[in-house]
Amino acid sequence: MNNKEQLKQEIVVKYEVDGQQIKLTPQIVQDYLVGTTAKITMPEFKLFTELCKVRKLNPFLREAYLIKYSNNQPASIVVGKDAILKRAVLNPHYDGMRSGIVVTDENGEIIERKGTFKLPGETLVGGWAEVFRKDWVHSIYSSVSLEEAIQKKGNGEPNSNWSKQPATMIEKVAKVRALREAFVEDLSGMYEAEEMNVELPELKEEEKIINQGEEEIPDADFEEKEVKPVDINEL
Repeated sequence: MNNKEQLKQEIVVKYEVDGQQIKLTPQIVQDYLVGTTAKITMPEFKLFTELCKVRKLNPFLREAYLIKYSNNQPASIVVGKDAILKRAVLNPHYDGMRSGIVVTDENGEIIERKGTFKLPGETLVGGWAEVFRKDWVHSIYSSVSLEEAIQKKGNGEPNSNWSKQPATMIEKVAKVRALREAFVEDLSGMYEAEEMNVELPELKEEEKIINQGEEEIPDADFEEKEVKPVDINEL
């Protein structure tokens, strides 16, 4: 069965987020969430919807993205930074966070600074974050090198967001990494676009009028005999 025939099957995955019922079919994901004309596969659809269902993510509020640039490349599943922060804050053990950037001054001295303020004579080299839990004696600290994390185009130039606001971007990467390590029970498997070296797609305006409540479509029945085991590293 080819991709088009698979997408025609009206499989639906249903779950609730904050009292709102979310319905995702292969066609809805393909038409409104992928952001390109590249065709998703059924294993990619299943991995995406299972993550959304288990982690209570609403892709129509841009909490999760299924990004695919080409039919010859596997899809990337990423989540929004706000979705990660929201889940951490809602954890009863969350006890705050500090974050900022790492710069070198004109003398080559390394300075770790709170926030993203940088003087003209300083060079941005990284970001850092520290997360606290009420039930842990020690905090979780994460530092990230700008050279390691920065996203670049094919010509080697930084992508638009990294070119315009590199300090904000590198601090965000450090925050996400520290939060995921501190709250692995809530954030395992949730990676942000900056960590996966992909750019978020522009979701279509039509997503705002997708009917999520009236039309009844048979629930998805993912039986193991119908879905072959998928190694996410091979997608």
